[in-house]
Amino acid sequence: MNLPHFVAKRIAFSKSRSFTKVIVKIAIAAIALSLSIMILTTMIISGFKNEISTKVFGFWGHIHITDVNVNRSFEQIPISKSAEYIPNIEDIEWLEYQTPVKVLGYELAGRYTTTRTNGGVKHVQPFVYTAGIIKTKKDFGAIQLKGVDKKFDWDYLPNFIIEGESLDLKDDVSSGIIVSSITANQMQLKVGQRIKITTLKNNESLNRAFVVKGIYNTGLEEYDKQFAIIDMRKAQGMLQWGTDDVSGIEVFLEDIADLDIINEYLYNDVVPSRIYTETISSKFPSIFEWLKLQDINENLLLYLMIIVAVINMITALLILILERTHMIGLLKALGSTNWQIRKIFLYNAGYIIFSGIIVGNILGLGIGYIQYTTHFITLDEASYYLSYAPILFNWKSIILINIFCFLFTLIFLIIPTYLVTSISPIKTLRFE
Repeated sequence: MNLPHFVAKRIAFSKSRSFTKVIVKIAIAAIALSLSIMILTTMIISGFKNEISTKVFGFWGHIHITDVNVNRSFEQIPISKSAEYIPNIEDIEWLEYQTPVKVLGYELAGRYTTTRTNGGVKHVQPFVYTAGIIKTKKDFGAIQLKGVDKKFDWDYLPNFIIEGESLDLKDDVSSGIIVSSITANQMQLKVGQRIKITTLKNNESLNRAFVVKGIYNTGLEEYDKQFAIIDMRKAQGMLQWGTDDVSGIEVFLEDIADLDIINEYLYNDVVPSRIYTETISSKFPSIFEWLKLQDINENLLLYLMIIVAVINMITALLILILERTHMIGLLKALGSTNWQIRKIFLYNAGYIIFSGIIVGNILGLGIGYIQYTTHFITLDEASYYLSYAPILFNWKSIILINIFCFLFTLIFLIIPTYLVTSISPIKTLRFE
């Protein structure tokens, strides 16, 4: 028989009323609260990163391919959308690459291993940018036009069209335009309204008529207020370009984790020297730097919560040991070793931690599921890019948090059990 485990079970499931029962319940509640906060923190921050990244990448792609001088000149520099390297990009299913060997997070000098990406290129589509002045009978304002063609992935944008519909890019050139809700509110635009957009080419003003086909809102205010979507052929005509000329190519990947590897491969081994490749995270760094700050907040909150759980468990265990002083003295008198008696309290602490973890999971996952289905926690979209706190059930992280919480707390509880060694069986039994 495992005596420490048997005694710990009798103590843990005893129905006797005592002060320690209240302390145990408080300890369970503290662990449950700490764990539920950790789970909710991970789910919300993971949801933030996923939703905002999906918005940015869905609108812009993962990698932009443009002329190498595009950022040094105010003039549009076109590239060919039928260049010979485009099929090579579309055919990328996965890549092998060398990565440093790491042990406990540290790289071993001169040691490398061959690994492969999680996926390859999912989709490639051309785009054309042009700037202009949008005019109505009552107002005017600056606008950036993004021209797209039949290859444009419409699976993403319709989710954010709040009025109207997508563009119909068939054989005839479409005069439709999709503007953001910010632009629509500022210019007092409605679906079906006719507008004029003026561009400047070779010191000559060019006017083009458009009809508002849809109004979108991604929540990314700094980009929504600048961009509208039109037919690429219309944009090429405004720039006086040929049908093969585009501002650049957007590359969509199957897995965002492969972003830097595939971008480096494209730049070094696929595209010619006059062509430049750039990840969207480096092209629009402000949002992604903000997301990295959320990782710091997440780690800080996780550390604080685990410290709270450990302190509460140490307090509860010390009270349990002090209340069971007579039992400790009796077990020592009967020949039990200090380690056997310490294991009794460690087993007992394990029951408490496990109970707290179960309650914490029910509480954290329950609130997370309610938020996932009802969005009852709302946010200021202008500040957070989202109108509600998003939830992502990252089961790997949730399982790791549970395991870490249990083991880390239990390991720290070994220290207070040393109090058992200072208890003398003669002194404790003398007054009984």
